[in-house]
Amino acid sequence: MMDSLDTRCAFGVDLVLRAGALALGMRRTLAPIEAKSAIDFCTEADRAVEQLVREEVTRRFNDAVIGEEYGGEAANRVWVVDPIDGTAGYIHGNNRWCVSLAYLWRGEIEIGIIYAPADDRLFVAQRGRGATLNGRPIQVSGLRHGAAPVVEVGWSERRPLSAFCTLLQRLTDAAIEFRRHGSGALGLAEVACGLNDGYAELHINSWDALAGILLVREAGGWTNDFLADDGLRRGNLLLAATPVLRDRLVTMTQDLHRATDHPTALAG
Repeated sequence: MMDSLDTRCAFGVDLVLRAGALALGMRRTLAPIEAKSAIDFCTEADRAVEQLVREEVTRRFNDAVIGEEYGGEAANRVWVVDPIDGTAGYIHGNNRWCVSLAYLWRGEIEIGIIYAPADDRLFVAQRGRGATLNGRPIQVSGLRHGAAPVVEVGWSERRPLSAFCTLLQRLTDAAIEFRRHGSGALGLAEVACGLNDGYAELHINSWDALAGILLVREAGGWTNDFLADDGLRRGNLLLAATPVLRDRLVTMTQDLHRATDHPTALAG
């Protein structure tokens, strides 16, 4: 099994590098943009990158694939892909976007890979093997910086704005700085390497979260049980942090994440 995971990890790294190069090239000539909602967009690059991932996974392993653009079904061996996480940033020409790819075996996240092509940052984690950024080991902050904690907060249309604002107020009251940069995957990767101290989102989809969850865990951090309650298919609350922030984030969100709870199932 370990040989199989090592093989899949090497394959996944090569694949996200190719996918990132494809997306970076397509950004120079953006096709018409589809607005899936007021804050959620799709480009031809999103579709092309996901199609590349699906074709290559099928050709090499014939594993199942779940993706943001074309959906999919869970299986014992399944890859979960967000072809471009942070599409708004991608469209606007900034660097805040990435390709996110995770591999699950029997419901356990075994491999997590995030690549930010515009910055050439490659994050890789394999369960039990640690986490790296461009080949160098990374770890969560432990609040060693001595400053106020910084938590990135994602926004989901599946939870009321009032709940999001309440969370921001609670963070402020607790003297915790907050940010929102528009990519959950990169937010998690930056928790893993200590650039953020935590990440919180009252609802997020699995393709945005799974690779980053493994990165945080393998870098010595904590995450909630995102896959509980059918999180793979329906999404869930996501909390990730350097361990000293765990209890504070749990307390701040425990009465918020199920407000107006109407998550949708996978597309496709």
